[in-house]
Amino acid sequence: RGRGGRGATQGAFGRGGKPARSRKSKRAKRQEWEQQQAPAPGGVSLPRGNGETIRMRRGASLSDFADRIDVNPASLITVLFAMGEMATATQSLDEDTFELLGNELGYKIEIVSPEDEERELLEQFDIDLDAELAEEDEADRMPRPPVVTVMGHVDHGKTRLLDTIRKAKVGAGEAGGITQHIGAYQVDVEHEGAERQLTFIDTPGHEAFTAMRARGADVTDIAILVVAADDGVMPQTIEALNHAQAANVPIVVAVNKIDKPEANPEKIRQQLTEYNLIAEEYGGETMFVDVSARENLHIDDLLEAVLLTADAALELSANPDKDARGVAIEANLDKGRGPVATVLVQQGTLRVGDAIVCGIGHGRVRAMLDENGENVTEAGPSRPVQVLGLTSVPGAGDSFLVAQDERTARQIAEKREAAKRAASLSKARKRISLEDLNKHVADGKIETLNLILKGDAAGAVEALEESLLGIDVGEGVDLRIIDRGVGAITMNNINLAVASDAVIIGYNVRAEGLNAEYADREGVEIKYYSVIYNAIDEVEQALKGMLKPEYEEVELGSAEIREIFRSSKFGNIAGSIVRGGLIKRGAKARITRGGKVIAENIEIAGLRRFKDDVTEVREGYECGINLGSFNDLQLEDLITTYEMQEKPRS
Repeated sequence: RGRGGRGATQGAFGRGGKPARSRKSKRAKRQEWEQQQAPAPGGVSLPRGNGETIRMRRGASLSDFADRIDVNPASLITVLFAMGEMATATQSLDEDTFELLGNELGYKIEIVSPEDEERELLEQFDIDLDAELAEEDEADRMPRPPVVTVMGHVDHGKTRLLDTIRKAKVGAGEAGGITQHIGAYQVDVEHEGAERQLTFIDTPGHEAFTAMRARGADVTDIAILVVAADDGVMPQTIEALNHAQAANVPIVVAVNKIDKPEANPEKIRQQLTEYNLIAEEYGGETMFVDVSARENLHIDDLLEAVLLTADAALELSANPDKDARGVAIEANLDKGRGPVATVLVQQGTLRVGDAIVCGIGHGRVRAMLDENGENVTEAGPSRPVQVLGLTSVPGAGDSFLVAQDERTARQIAEKREAAKRAASLSKARKRISLEDLNKHVADGKIETLNLILKGDAAGAVEALEESLLGIDVGEGVDLRIIDRGVGAITMNNINLAVASDAVIIGYNVRAEGLNAEYADREGVEIKYYSVIYNAIDEVEQALKGMLKPEYEEVELGSAEIREIFRSSKFGNIAGSIVRGGLIKRGAKARITRGGKVIAENIEIAGLRRFKDDVTEVREGYECGINLGSFNDLQLEDLITTYEMQEKPRS
């Protein structure tokens, strides 16, 4: 066939007999690809999405998004910049920024909820909690004690009520008489001739602890709403009620302090009807019990009401023969014992020696203590215990579970920690558009107060953080919480404060010994607090102090020109009569003629009464006014004097 035959065959099919791609098909593919490109803001061409949904975890960065749509992160930075947003490739973005970017590029971005995020994380380790519950046999479930949350307004007697129930004195140890941590306790109650258990969760009453109180409602079966008979329904009463109703839990109302002469229990019943809590005696379904925690009146009736409500409205059961699952109610760092977490077991049984992962902490359960400090070897459903053996302090409200081994527990904890860090970066990030930046730069510089929070318990630190981030003092001042943690103030905290010009807030913790000396030497300000709203008030005042002073114009007086005197030495002198207020030498003045402003910001250079120089002239008196180099005066012109006074901030 010769060379021509073989060459022709290769030309048509290529080596190996495979059909060769023509130049035309390459060009067609190129054109098809170019049609899919659309110039994004900033002149960058990126592939357009067709409205498909992309799921992103909280705190994801531009790099994460770029990986999902297979583009260069630098091009996304350019697009965001052109849209008026600034971010780096590794910076965590908030939900609004992702939504903005997704809409521009034709994608629907869905931020994964914490529950979904946790579910997907556990699925990586072949743990499916929903499937486990669905596959459980009803015969394996055993009755469990009700978990009761005590809620209500500050100083309405929640802690004293719990003291009376469990015969313990906790209230004396609370700063300002306010419960600042969540505690959990189990008590034995005799009901209808049988011994029953009740698990009580005491949530703080101050409004700053909204998040912790809401979390208490999430883990509870029944809520006791404590209302003082002498005080009535208050803001935190309504707040607690809303949380309980949102969690869809039955409510028993304890009308406390009925021993006081001014007590009016009927008024409480009437007030609460406005919030869909109608007493049984009024034909409703809510049980109201009049009690006195101080005098130990009707406490048994209250506990009976709780058990009756639980039996009537709920079917409480759990399988004790499985690996434990539950939630951390509180956590703190103990000097001698290390991280200590108070956990509530919701499913299964927790035993000493189990490999456990709780929030970002993991380890083996070294020991378990009950509410009386006694060692226990196992804890079944609805049992609150203190757990020792974790590597770090979990957050209040973090879920815990027993893993198959320590290695798995560590991997889950590490992934949780990475996700939490990314989410906190996203929340801490201040979004500044180009317009805002230009405005702040024109006004001066962007003022930022950096804070480092340290507390004795995770729930308290979180509540303090939520309250501080909620402070709003307007434009131009920003609050950033750059670090938070549980335990004493360490050298690392002080070094971070030095590097970032931060103030350290110590909540029931202190810097001691060499750390305190080092902070003093480096000029790091450490503020110590034992009551949370003192910290909130002082930080708010500090933020207001960082704001540039605002000035407002205050009118001093006005004078009408009656005659104009010419002076070779002083220029024109306005012979005037003061119509209102007073005219002061050195004050600023404005000239109006027929209601129109002729001149502004003119200084009253001289003021005379007859031949005497004076500093001020009051209403009804005549005077001569020298306006310095300004000589464009006419009869009946009005001279109004004013001064700029600093405006107090509300």
